Amino acid sequence: MREVIMSAMRPTGKLHLGHYLGVIQNWVQLQDNYDCYFGVADWHALTTKYDKTETLKQDTKDVIIDWLASGIDPKRSTIYVQSLIPETAELNIYLGMITPQAWVEKDPTLKDMAKILKDKDSNAQQINYGLLGYPVLMSADILTFNADKIPVGIDQVAHIEITRDIAKRFNHLYHTDFLKESKPLLNNCSYICGLDGQKMGKSFHNDIKISDSAEVTAKKVMTAITDRSRIKKTDLGHTDDCEVAFKYWQIFGDESKVQQIKSGCESGTRGCADCKRELGCAINEKFKEIREKRKYYEEHSEIVDEIINQGSEKARIKAKEVLSNVRKIIGMY
Repeated sequence: MREVIMSAMRPTGKLHLGHYLGVIQNWVQLQDNYDCYFGVADWHALTTKYDKTETLKQDTKDVIIDWLASGIDPKRSTIYVQSLIPETAELNIYLGMITPQAWVEKDPTLKDMAKILKDKDSNAQQINYGLLGYPVLMSADILTFNADKIPVGIDQVAHIEITRDIAKRFNHLYHTDFLKESKPLLNNCSYICGLDGQKMGKSFHNDIKISDSAEVTAKKVMTAITDRSRIKKTDLGHTDDCEVAFKYWQIFGDESKVQQIKSGCESGTRGCADCKRELGCAINEKFKEIREKRKYYEEHSEIVDEIINQGSEKARIKAKEVLSNVRKIIGMY
């Protein structure tokens, strides 16, 4: 029997290259060796954007379309939408009853989200009850499938510690070993910064989306920061000081191409504009097939709806099994 993996994303709409390189690419590989559950966490979106739900359904769909186009296979993985799994909400109640307040308050994910809200608006009332419960709901997401492992980056390991603590506390209180203490599964992902050198993000307007056209991608790449000390093409470049473009080459170019770009830059025979034009072509070639698949799913929306419905029904089978055991262990009527 294969180990269970669970992971999810918020419905932020069309995904960018950072999502692909940092998460999706790893998920695609995990499908070969694990029983995978990949969900869109639309309840979590309401913790901070409860008053901005006009595009929530389409954003959810766009995330899944990007997954499908990138290689997440509904025949090998269970693709579901969080709010279509009511068992998670009930499990969230039971876990919330045994979770100490201090555990929630010290959770790093909650602290990060609260800080962002306070930075945007000094009004502390922005921190709502749903956001305070975020760490428990996240744990319920994981334990709904009693996942063995959670794929995360090294910077996210601390975020799942509360899930392990809650599972351990549940088992101790009810004299069982039913809930698994899910372990982090570190991914070896490529980190990609935004076009301005900062963290890539939709709200920062510095991203390249998986769904961007070749023309849009090429235009965006031309805005990428390079070596700020280099003025003319004949100036000797410093690839170590190239803030974005050369870093992209190290991801999207093979070893031979990277050395060619490095040599041309540092000898002053290749200008930054030429470098970025060629880089745009390399990125477009990388995502050509993915974008074609994405267009197919966009044009066949009913297929995406069917995948969502079937995946969510399949996810509920596992969720019902776990919840039934939890209710029996607690002693619910």
